Amino acid sequence: MNTDKQKAFLSVFIRVHLWLKTVFGGAPTAMALLALLPLGGASQEPLEREPGGWALTYRGSVPAARTLRINGSGPVTLEGGTAQTFLYTVRLSVAARSEAEARSMLARAPLEVKRGEIVILTAPGGPVRARIVVKAPALGMARIVDSDGAVDATGIEGELDVESRIGEVTVDRIGGPCTLTTGGGDVQVGEVRGKLRCLTGGGRITLRTGRGEAVLETYGGDIVVGDAAGGVRAQTAAGNIRVHQAGGAVTAITGGGEVVIEKAGGAVTVRNLAGPVQLGAAQGGFECQSASGGIRLTGVTGPMRVSTSLGSIVADLAGAHLADSFLATTGGDITVLIPSNLGVTIHADNRMADTLRRIVSDFPAIPVSRMGSRVVAQGAANGGGPLLRISGAGGTIFIKRR
Repeated sequence: MNTDKQKAFLSVFIRVHLWLKTVFGGAPTAMALLALLPLGGASQEPLEREPGGWALTYRGSVPAARTLRINGSGPVTLEGGTAQTFLYTVRLSVAARSEAEARSMLARAPLEVKRGEIVILTAPGGPVRARIVVKAPALGMARIVDSDGAVDATGIEGELDVESRIGEVTVDRIGGPCTLTTGGGDVQVGEVRGKLRCLTGGGRITLRTGRGEAVLETYGGDIVVGDAAGGVRAQTAAGNIRVHQAGGAVTAITGGGEVVIEKAGGAVTVRNLAGPVQLGAAQGGFECQSASGGIRLTGVTGPMRVSTSLGSIVADLAGAHLADSFLATTGGDITVLIPSNLGVTIHADNRMADTLRRIVSDFPAIPVSRMGSRVVAQGAANGGGPLLRISGAGGTIFIKRR
């Protein structure tokens, strides 16, 4: 550096030193001085006025690495596989009454960038809110920890882990295992090729395409699954659950809402405190317990274990391959539709029945009779087969030809 440049740099440094001494009321720290200088490989734009305060924007680049961690304090956007190096834009905002106050707050809370085999981008927290946008090379692992804001991550070749205190989480094109946690906000998932785990303290969870097992939990909100190649476990404290297609077993638990499972490649288990349940097809059996709500099912392969305290049951056995099963309700009708190509042995029992008409059978081989206060029907439909027990109380049991 020549003499003139040295003098100019020293003059600026002294002025900054004196200004910081005035702001902080004492000798400034090295961190405070460095906070006003651009990060290595980064440019710092002029301080800007914005509604409610001031903002400072950093733009920079970091050499490529396979692992990235972002510690955010506001909205975070990560686009993997879109650049040769890490290209980042970070906008730091503070609610300050004056430019001097804003500079003071930002000087005390610098942006930190760590380079190496793991790139770590850390935004200041506290009174500083950060908006982070990163375009990244191919990533084997990405972790985002955000204290306050929405997270949007796409194009991660390997594993993704997102932990947000509050805010919506949106991800797509994730090549490995994916764990998404937010204290409150919707979770929207496009395609994930590895195992997926989602947890939100309150919000809707949507999965378009999953290639592995999916575990989805919300403390208040709907859960919707499009196409899941593996098993699905969906649990909500209060909300609807809909699974269009799953390649494995499905477990659906809700404290109150509609449950619809259109197609499952394994056994289906449903627990519903209050709401209707509908099953399209299940390879491996169907178990359902409902405190209140109607149940409609079809296309079951394997055993059925179905009960509701208050609600009607409709079981269409078309396309079914049954094992021994039972259907029970203490407050509603039960209708069983039996196709001509399915043999089944029926044992139906209607307690507290006031008339023989509380069981209606289309099959002469399944006659209806009274036994004390109960009405029963026993016999073989289409030559007999697996045992189907039907238990009602007060409603009507219909055993119909389909």
